[in-house]
Amino acid sequence: MGHEYVGIVEEVGSEVANVRPGQFVVGSFATSDNTCANCRNGWQSNCLHREFMSTCQADYVRIPNAHGTLVATDEHPDAEMVPGLLAVSDVMGTGWYAALAAEVKPGSTAVIVGDGAVGLCGVIAAKELGAERIIAVSRHESRQKLALEFGATDIVSERGDEGIARVKDLTGGIGADSVLECVGTAESMRQALHSARPGGNVGFVGVPHDVAVDGQELFFSHVGLRGGPAPVRRYLPDLIDRVLSGRINPGKVFDLTLPLEQGAEGYKAMDERRAIKALLKP
Repeated sequence: MGHEYVGIVEEVGSEVANVRPGQFVVGSFATSDNTCANCRNGWQSNCLHREFMSTCQADYVRIPNAHGTLVATDEHPDAEMVPGLLAVSDVMGTGWYAALAAEVKPGSTAVIVGDGAVGLCGVIAAKELGAERIIAVSRHESRQKLALEFGATDIVSERGDEGIARVKDLTGGIGADSVLECVGTAESMRQALHSARPGGNVGFVGVPHDVAVDGQELFFSHVGLRGGPAPVRRYLPDLIDRVLSGRINPGKVFDLTLPLEQGAEGYKAMDERRAIKALLKP
C-alpha cells in the first residue's frame, strides 16, 4: 500500500543531481537507477537495483534511487493538475503499459477487462494509441460513465462466458485485436484470453491471484501474452506532458479525496465500491 506519490523535494542525497530541493516531482512505484542494462532496454520496473515503493501515504517519504526514479516538472503544477500527475505514478502508467503490451494500434479494436482505476486508464491509453473501437467490460454505472468519457465506444456488463460471447458478437465473431487484462483473477484472465482474436494480443497488468494459463490452449489460440509490473519510469516524461497539456485527465479516477489521517476510510470506500480510487492529502 502507498506506492503512488508526487511531492516536493525537501533534501537530496550526494549522488542525486537531476532533481533539487523545491522541485515538484513524480515517481514510479518501482525505483530504478535508470542506467543498468534492464533500464536501458526500457524495463525500469526490473532494474537490477529495483525497490518497490510503499509507505508513501505519509507527510515525508525517502525515495531510493532518486536520481533515476524521479522526474521533475518545469514548475509547480496548478492544484487541479496534481491528481492527474499522481495517476501517472502508477495507474495511468500501468494502463499505458497494458495497452502497449497488448499492441494497441491505430484503427484497432481493444477490449479492457476491469473497470478499476487501471482499467479506466487503459481506456485512455487505448484511445491515445489510436484504437477505433474500445470495449470496456464494466458492471458499475459510475465507472461505465467514466469509461465512455475516456473514450470507450461500447460497454459489456457481462462476465465469464457471457462476456466473451458479447465481445465476439461485437467483433463479428472473431474477437478483439488487443485485450487489456486489468484485474488479476483467474476469471478475468480467461475472459481476456478468450476475447482476443487469433493473432491478437493480451496485455496483463492485474497482479495474478490463483491464475493458471493452459499452455496447450494458449498454443493453439495464436494469442500473444505479455505483462508484469509496468515500467512506468519509461513513460513518465511523455505522460506528464500529456497531463500538463490537458490532453488526458486520468486524475478523474480519484473520485474521493480525504485527509491523510482518514486513509483507512479511503480503503473501505474502495473495497465497498463507493469509490473508484481515493486520493489522500496531507
